[in-house]
Amino acid sequence: MITNASLIEDINVKGLEQPIEVSLVKVKDVDGILEYNLQIRSEIEVNPKPITLEWKVPAINVKGVWKPTTDYNKRIQADWELDHMESRISIDAPVINLFGHDDSNVLTFACSNAINKLELNARIREEDNNFYCHITFFIEQNYPIKYFNTKIRLDYRKIHFSESLKDVSRWWEEFEALKPTHVPDIAKMPLYSTWYQFHQDLDCDVLLEECKMAYELGYKAVIIDDGWQTNDNNRGYDYTGDWEPDRIPNMKEYVAQVHATGMKIALWYSVPFCGKKSKAYKKFKGKFLTENHRWAPVFDPRYPEVREYLINIYSKALKEWNLDGFKLDFIDDFRLYVDTPTHKGDGRDYASINAAVDCLLTDVARALQEINPEVFIEFRQKYTGPAMRKYGNMFRAFDCPGDATMNRIRIADIKMLCGNTAPHSDMVTWHKDEPVEIAALQLINTLFGVPQLSIFLTKASEEEKKMIAFYTQYWNDNADTFMEGIFIPSKPLANYPIKRTIKGNTTIIGVYDNVIANLDNGSKTIHFLNGKIENELIINNKDDFGMYHCTIFNCQGVIVRTEKVHLIKGVLSLEVPSCGIVILKK
Repeated sequence: MITNASLIEDINVKGLEQPIEVSLVKVKDVDGILEYNLQIRSEIEVNPKPITLEWKVPAINVKGVWKPTTDYNKRIQADWELDHMESRISIDAPVINLFGHDDSNVLTFACSNAINKLELNARIREEDNNFYCHITFFIEQNYPIKYFNTKIRLDYRKIHFSESLKDVSRWWEEFEALKPTHVPDIAKMPLYSTWYQFHQDLDCDVLLEECKMAYELGYKAVIIDDGWQTNDNNRGYDYTGDWEPDRIPNMKEYVAQVHATGMKIALWYSVPFCGKKSKAYKKFKGKFLTENHRWAPVFDPRYPEVREYLINIYSKALKEWNLDGFKLDFIDDFRLYVDTPTHKGDGRDYASINAAVDCLLTDVARALQEINPEVFIEFRQKYTGPAMRKYGNMFRAFDCPGDATMNRIRIADIKMLCGNTAPHSDMVTWHKDEPVEIAALQLINTLFGVPQLSIFLTKASEEEKKMIAFYTQYWNDNADTFMEGIFIPSKPLANYPIKRTIKGNTTIIGVYDNVIANLDNGSKTIHFLNGKIENELIINNKDDFGMYHCTIFNCQGVIVRTEKVHLIKGVLSLEVPSCGIVILKK
């Protein structure tokens, strides 16, 4: 039966079967924010069938639908389109936003259950022009329960859509099971990665020279990606699982050499994979979620000995090699496969893969932080949801080599939900013959996150090095505003052509397309980033903000002009070099 029916209002519960009882109670209704408590009870243990909460919203002033990792695809879906959003511990986050033509929030709905697999969507029905929203539970429930509890949050406030999403992030932080981990200072500093330039062909002597140059340019840490653990360079994962430093046998001494350049150091690990050419594959035969993965067999974290093995691998590396951090990759491949056993037993102490992943990563983070409280741990999309903030303190945009626009989009999507967890760009790279003004697009599009770089600095031209040095120094000088300021991305369907951040008396506005940038405050210091190849910025001053001293830099940090600029109400055109920066000071 359904209790408290009078409080359910327009939310319908579907899929209910005996002997399960559902209680859906409104526990908050304040200023456009509604919260519901959902409880599932049964007197006997039962494997629940999927249960769906569904409600509708009039399609009034809805321009698009925001989901955590839809990238370019923030359009409206019709209800006859089949794909729904999946959320679980290592995929996406249980939140969807309907935003208006004016970037306002129409509805943001979220769930506090960020561990289990859920299905969510908001799709328009052409028969009545309403959005039908739903959250479905128990779509991957292979073990019996007697009790389940979660909260649902609906936000109808007419505020900027990004503020509604940031409020959801703060709401998640209130739950004991979703408390974020400590974020060390090093997690918020520019980082050099080996992946796009070396791939698996790692040259340790060359890398030391790269580290020296990167540190001089303002990068404070290096991630040594895939390749350190094997001499195989076939871009495969056959040798994952043992994590012995075959390519760098004197790893402790090498880490000390990297530290001598000034850089902190992290190593890459593909956490789930156990390659068939590894010793671990023979040891853990029969303890995989699948052996039919396209890359490598996948460890089953429901076995306590698997979890213990992985925790010891990372703890031993941190202690013996004096590492500073870890890039823990492919967490999303911990999932249910066709050939995965679904029950507890036979040595498995969990039935739920998601719960076992939570246990594994909780214990990994605890073990590493006991050794080094300032250890940094990087995760990447799509595993950047609220549960992952418990274990990781750096969230990186999913791989998008050479794609400045996608990097910009993914940084914004991460940043709105990640709270104080450090949002990082994907590592920037470009063709060696790219004109420096266009290569600069790769970096200037990352500046609202923490920049990551992945090119051969020892092969870079002087112009490229000047450009990298300029942007990196600029970011370091303004890191507090970028990281701690009020972040406002505009026009999600247009790929965030304008971003801004405001802290104290400083406003930074990034302009990434031929659009008019509205200026609605007279901060003492105003920066404009001309993140496009056109040599013009058009600013619409909403008021008369007075006289400013204006300095205009090109993408290599050369001052091309200084002048007095009166920010009078109305439209102002400024001639600014491609990928240049304007700094206005009162």
